[in-house]
Amino acid sequence: MCVTSRRGSRDETVRVAVVGTGAIARGSHLPALAALAAEQPLRVVAAVDVDADAAAAFCADGAVPHPYTDLERMLDEQRPDLVTICTPPRFHRDQTVAALRAGAWVWCEKPPCPSLADFDAIEAAEAEGGPYASIVFQHRFGSGARHVRGLLAEQTLGRPLVAHCQTTWYRGTDYYSAPWRGRWHSEGGGPAMGHGIHQMDLLLDLLGPWSQISAMAGRLVHDIETEDVSTALIRFGSGALATVVNSVLSPDEVSRIRIDCERATVELTHLYGYRNADWHITPAPGVNAEEASRWRDFGADEPSSHLAQLRGLLADLRAGRRPRSSGADGRRSLELIAALYKSAFTGATVRAGEIAPGDPYYTALHGDAPGWAPESPEPREVVAG
Repeated sequence: MCVTSRRGSRDETVRVAVVGTGAIARGSHLPALAALAAEQPLRVVAAVDVDADAAAAFCADGAVPHPYTDLERMLDEQRPDLVTICTPPRFHRDQTVAALRAGAWVWCEKPPCPSLADFDAIEAAEAEGGPYASIVFQHRFGSGARHVRGLLAEQTLGRPLVAHCQTTWYRGTDYYSAPWRGRWHSEGGGPAMGHGIHQMDLLLDLLGPWSQISAMAGRLVHDIETEDVSTALIRFGSGALATVVNSVLSPDEVSRIRIDCERATVELTHLYGYRNADWHITPAPGVNAEEASRWRDFGADEPSSHLAQLRGLLADLRAGRRPRSSGADGRRSLELIAALYKSAFTGATVRAGEIAPGDPYYTALHGDAPGWAPESPEPREVVAG
């Protein structure tokens, strides 16, 4: 397949289309695009939704000229350079592949897609130099993560030894009253996939490749197909050991990462997004106070946000280079979650790279495991918006 990317040069206007016009598109994607349009040549030219009224309302509210209910028609008529996908996970594969084949780069909301097989199909539709498909993992892109990533990469804090990754949120029965929630086919997974993925992705971004995982999962409260809580033990390639907890059963909600290194402890505590003040570095006894003060200098405060990630993605698009959280870099968080489920449902330790074509967890995160797989086959849906 030959794909021709229509990336813009520094001075060319990047034409953007938004697919799915719900809360995440309105609350995060459109404001980020509007902010960047004030900085550089960029224009949102179209929005797509299966609900014609929703598409029209989104366009009216956001001054977007062209509403559509058909993705293929929009791609053919508007020929966008970038498509942002804000639909449920079950549609991400087909919509992303359609956009890539039309020559558009893609920025797709998490969870990226319901299986590694789907992700690999997306990557196969990319082309050298673009178009590429990047996943929304905005927690990587704040100034706090950038500063700590640099300290860890330079081994200024010593070797990472012990880590903890926590996404303990609360979702009541009203959350699961929506019929698509708590189901593998429509929500893509439980709190490991839909909630904890951001903190786990950030942990991987800070600590690097993982080597093995042992996990447990349970349905302790909600009558759903997926889990409502999971825990895991992870060994990293560096030798560091980590615990992970993902829950929707926790009234005192918090998102947290803690990394104990030889010379300092780094801790991030927030909920849905962080600023520099949410990061704390505690030096080990004997560390020079002046050096510790330098560690605590995070520089200008750039909160984790869609805006921060999208700014970098547009720079990559204009340069024709692969963006972060695409390809192998975007796949690794989904692979870790697939391995978490496989370990939890089989009781076995799972190693990185183990889940490949032919493994049931390659094509479905539930792996057809008894007691976890849906009782009826999951339909294959293809929708326009």
